[in-house]
Amino acid sequence: MSGPAAADSTAADVTAAVARAVAAAPAAARATEADRARWLRAIADGLDAAVDDLVPLAARETGLPVPRLTGEVARTTDQLRRFADAIEEGAHLEVVVDHADPTAAPPRPDLRRMLVPLGPVAVYAASNFPFAFSVAGGDTASALAVGCPVVVKAHPGHAATSRATASVVEAALASAGAPAGVFALVESFEAGVALVEAPGITAAAFTGSVRGGRALADRAAARPVPIPFFGELGSLNPVVVTAAADAARGSALAASLAGSFTLGAGQFCTKPGLVLVPADGVLERELPAHVPGGSARMLTDGIGDAFLAGAARVAAVPGVHAVIPTTEAGAPAVSAVDADAFLASAAELTEEVFGPTTLLVRYRSAEELAAAVAALPGSLTATLHAEPGEEVTALVDALAARAGRVLFAGWPTGVAVTWAQHHGGPWPATTSQHTSVGVTAMRRFQRPIAYQDAPEALLPPVLRDGWAGPRRVDGVLRA
Repeated sequence: MSGPAAADSTAADVTAAVARAVAAAPAAARATEADRARWLRAIADGLDAAVDDLVPLAARETGLPVPRLTGEVARTTDQLRRFADAIEEGAHLEVVVDHADPTAAPPRPDLRRMLVPLGPVAVYAASNFPFAFSVAGGDTASALAVGCPVVVKAHPGHAATSRATASVVEAALASAGAPAGVFALVESFEAGVALVEAPGITAAAFTGSVRGGRALADRAAARPVPIPFFGELGSLNPVVVTAAADAARGSALAASLAGSFTLGAGQFCTKPGLVLVPADGVLERELPAHVPGGSARMLTDGIGDAFLAGAARVAAVPGVHAVIPTTEAGAPAVSAVDADAFLASAAELTEEVFGPTTLLVRYRSAEELAAAVAALPGSLTATLHAEPGEEVTALVDALAARAGRVLFAGWPTGVAVTWAQHHGGPWPATTSQHTSVGVTAMRRFQRPIAYQDAPEALLPPVLRDGWAGPRRVDGVLRA
């Protein structure tokens, strides 16, 4: 499987794809949850059937290892099926019914509320996950699940894989009876700009750099009719190691940190990019012995160049010491800086460097640690390594204020696709308060609508009294 030949999409191509999505939107919104679940499972089945063709193609384009990519396809198909299961349950509709009560003060009319799809969604594929965050990834799955047509802007780093995957998706949707135009793929930088500005698009989802995401977010906000932009951007993912934890298991922490920040050549959005460690600690002393030598291929030449530029920028900051100096793109690098020097240059040192590098910030007191944490920007994750019995409540609260997920005694690389997952965080980690991973990611592409004193025949079936799905009726939650 190679996919169709490369062809940059023109503005006219984008206009046509969006027009088809707009035409498909009413039918997609009217489709039952069983219908949409069938679409998602058909895509999952198609990807599973094509895995032996898709994985080698992605490996050639990205340099990612075959086992990693095979597992990523499995994650992609699993999340498609999870969304299918979730919408059949019905809780995603958030149905609420308040029957009329003339005795209430003031008198209450009959009110019934549910969530409905926004309409056509633009999805911008990520570079580092050619399946799970790309053409048929979580953004596409969550939008289709709630009845939103999708137009995907392919990532140029795996263009052939994107086209081949799109072919699988299109065939699966057709076989499952989805309306024509419910899915499309466009390519090129110009197409991406045109897509976010297309009048028929009602929301956009993006995973990528702060610079690229901010540019698209600004365009989404500047439209004559602004639209929500759900961007996952840069993330430092700080880790705090207490003095007690360093003393008790610093060597083991050094080994696991080395594995985490170099995993996938450091090209994970949850890579631990900054680690607060006690000065003269075990972790810093033993880390170099655990960091692998050599270099790994990065996803694109541009990403490799940006890694070298970012590592050089950090190294040039006053007070920064190279523990393991940068040698070439894809080669691990470790830097260290004292807390006072870090605070003096926090703006420069808290900007994400995408790739296999991390910064150790040495603190000498609880006050220095607290000040350094206070200087951290928003992140997807924050991690704490402490010992049992330590009083760390204030530290946990400070980390929780700066991250969407707080980990204890673990490492942030690896994001489970579950109901409870939250993959988001304060700016610049994301542009919204919603998750982009897990079942509740579909909430991004829905809006509430309430019907007041509506005749039952005109109500959507799920808002009628006989509907058997989960709902809240007159203030009481019913399964």
